[in-house]
Order: sequence, then structure tokens, then C-alpha cells
Amino acid sequence: MGALLTAKGLTLAYGGRRVLDGVDLALARGETLALLGPNGAGKTSLMRLVAGRLPPDAGTVHVEGRVPHADRAARAATGWVPQEIALYPRLSVAENLGVFASLAGVPRRSRAAAVAAAMVLTDIEPIARRLVGQLSGGYQRRVNIAASLMNRPRLVLLDEPTQGVDLTARAAIHAVLRRLRSEGAAILIATHDFGEAERLADRVAFMAQGRIVREGVLTDLLVSLRAGAPEREVILSGAADGQAEATLRRLGFAPHEAGLVWRTAERGSGLDGAALLGTLRAQGVPASEVRVRAPGLESLYLDALRPRQVTGIPSARAAGAAR
Repeated sequence: MGALLTAKGLTLAYGGRRVLDGVDLALARGETLALLGPNGAGKTSLMRLVAGRLPPDAGTVHVEGRVPHADRAARAATGWVPQEIALYPRLSVAENLGVFASLAGVPRRSRAAAVAAAMVLTDIEPIARRLVGQLSGGYQRRVNIAASLMNRPRLVLLDEPTQGVDLTARAAIHAVLRRLRSEGAAILIATHDFGEAERLADRVAFMAQGRIVREGVLTDLLVSLRAGAPEREVILSGAADGQAEATLRRLGFAPHEAGLVWRTAERGSGLDGAALLGTLRAQGVPASEVRVRAPGLESLYLDALRPRQVTGIPSARAAGAAR
């Protein structure tokens, strides 16, 4: 099937600082693409351009062949779910959705049906009469998603849709996104949650300093990565002193999670888990556990971004050639 969303050479600057630098992107119907990258990488700015909230300084973006910032039909085909909760806390869930249906241009005679359909899709019918301000964060985020669905958009953009919610709410939101995908919607999701991206995405794109530095089918990228040695992770029982840190770094580990977890920067130390644990303890490292596992999306992310920290920002093709 042809691409529902296409972006070519997108460039954008704020206050003289370039936040997007030649971004190319395509997304088909029924496909989910996860954007991953550090804060300031350009993920939200890219979504704003796709949603038609502002035009690019250079390049083009099309949704169903239309230019979003200049064409209302393109904007109507796109549901935009911002990171912030954009709801009226003193109105009920149903009243909120009615307001957003009106703002989306849904004819008055069709609004009740649009509200009802969005509530069914997001599984919030039981709370239709409750005030939004009295809901949990997870329910508010589901209502936030429902508010973007008044025109049954073919493209849905979500910026950190599960930020700050518990595991139960996260699972409910993921179920909503799977329903949208099964109905043929294209989904573009920006997230810092690697587990979320692995569960939901067909493809992933890693962003750094305004560019997509690597992109591909998630399963293909993981198969390639897992063809090598397994990943090793050392759990410390306490903070490592200078000598312990030097030992860990010499064996190829780097700190993670406040320094109590160290992971291999380059996989494969030549020792199995038990031997590595013994070696570390013998050299004064307060290691309580060594985990050996197949590398996942976080390893892909770190590998994709690592060259930019050392050599600037080569293209994804150049970075791949360098490997």
C-alpha cells in the first residue's frame, strides 16, 4: 500500500537554532512507527509539522497527498494527541468530547455518534458522566486520545501517551492503540519507553539533533543485533569506588541507572556470567548479580546514537558504512 504520510527534507529552526535538519519519513496505513531520541532531538517538532500546526522552513510534508498546514482536509485526517493533557477539568468526559467534536468541525447532527464511537474505541464509556478533573492520570490520557478521534482520523500522532501512568493504565492505552492500528490507522508515536516501542511498533526511527540517524523494521534490526554476543549487565550492591569503576570500564562496562547498574558498552567480555561475577568480586567490585540476555531496543538506541557523541552527525547510511 502507498504511504499515507510522506515527509521529505523537513527543516525547521526556532530562534536561529535548527531543530529539524533534512528529515525524511514515510508511514503507511495500518502501520505504527515509534520515534525515539533524547529530549531536544526534534520528535515533537516533527509531529507539529505533520499535524499542520506550522509549516517547515524547507522540505515538504503530505498527508494523503495534501499539505497539512495549508489544507484543512489533511488536518482533519490527522489526530494529534499532545504530551500535555488538553482537556477541560470541570466538564464531564462526554462534554469534553462534545466540545472537541465541535472544534473538529463535526456537524451537530453527527456529534453524538462521533463521541459515542470515540468512547467505545478508547473503552471509557463507564466514565462518560464523570468530571475529567476527578479522573486518574491514566483515564485522563485515554480521554485525551479520544478527543483526537472525532473525525475518525486515518493518521494518529501521539507524543509520550503513557507518561506518568501506572502499568494498568499503560496496558489500557496500548490496547487502544492496537485497536486503532487494526482499523487501519497509521500511528506515529514519540516515546522514551523502549518496552512500549517494542510492544507497539512495526518500525522505529532514532532521532538525534534534528535528524533521523537510523530507521528500519524493528524485527529486522533486532535480528541483526542479536546475531552477536549477548548483552551483560552488572548489578551493584553499593556505589563503586574509583578502583571498582576503573575495573568495570576496563572490562567494557558503562554506568546506567544512577551508577548501580553497569552494562557492556561493547558486548562480549570473554567470560560467562558466573566467571565474570567472580572476577569482578575478586577485584573489589561490589557486584551482587550478573545478567546475561539478548540485547533489545535500548541497545539499538545506544548504538545508533553513540557515533553522534563522538564524530558529529553522519547520515544514517554513512554511520552504517562505518560499522
